Amino acid sequence: MACFALEDMAVKRIAETLPVGELLVLFGLGGMAVFAALTRARGERLLHPAMLSRVMLLRAVFEVAGRLFFTLSLALAALSTTSAILQATPLVVAAAGVAFFGERVTPGRWAIIALGFAGVLLVIRPGLDGFTPLSMLALLGMFGFAGRDLATRAAPPILSFAQLGITGFAALVVAGALVSPSGDAWLMPSPAALGWLGFAMAVGVLAYTALTLAMRMGEISVVAPFRYIRLLFAMILAALVFGERPDAAELLGAAVIVGSGVLLLVTSRRRR
Repeated sequence: MACFALEDMAVKRIAETLPVGELLVLFGLGGMAVFAALTRARGERLLHPAMLSRVMLLRAVFEVAGRLFFTLSLALAALSTTSAILQATPLVVAAAGVAFFGERVTPGRWAIIALGFAGVLLVIRPGLDGFTPLSMLALLGMFGFAGRDLATRAAPPILSFAQLGITGFAALVVAGALVSPSGDAWLMPSPAALGWLGFAMAVGVLAYTALTLAMRMGEISVVAPFRYIRLLFAMILAALVFGERPDAAELLGAAVIVGSGVLLLVTSRRRR
């Protein structure tokens, strides 16, 4: 989650000088190259028939939607607000985990997850200044990422994290291609933009690898609450890098979100 927050910060920086479509395509190609090299180093196939399975195609659709709308939100809205809306993902993932994977979530754990979602509402304050039309982009991105996480859980076991990484970053290229026809001409990246792009690729690959392994090996309702921690990192970076100053309600909401995630982990360990 720390690496994802750093990736978001870098992407927002790049979006200040490059069109979003170009950013997504370059980021996607770079990530694909890294995971392709890892795949070859592990002696695995770059193109495996399982990549064209129904669940992988569904995963690709969710990945494209999540990356596209979330990146647009990063470019156009505040980092702290965008990251806060993303924290609703665990609630969606946990509910879907019960429906599609038969996981058991006790009423107490549901209450803790709902408390975390209440913290998100406290941050964005629907109907007030905290929630703008641009927030809908982050909301759509959140649903895309929730679907991606669930599809990752159901992905063919024969595909390694490196092969999944190739398909995941390929989705960025597709998302960038969908945005590029909007009329923004591509620009020659500045040295600073290239530096940020390289940094985003490094932390993005590390974050993607860690999340993929966690979603495939861990219980969804336990792994998902770790997303709450992303908000804490994002708010710190938003203040230090972009000068954003969350108000008291946003800080209280962040505390509720992080606290509920930690509490859920503690109760899950005790139950085991």
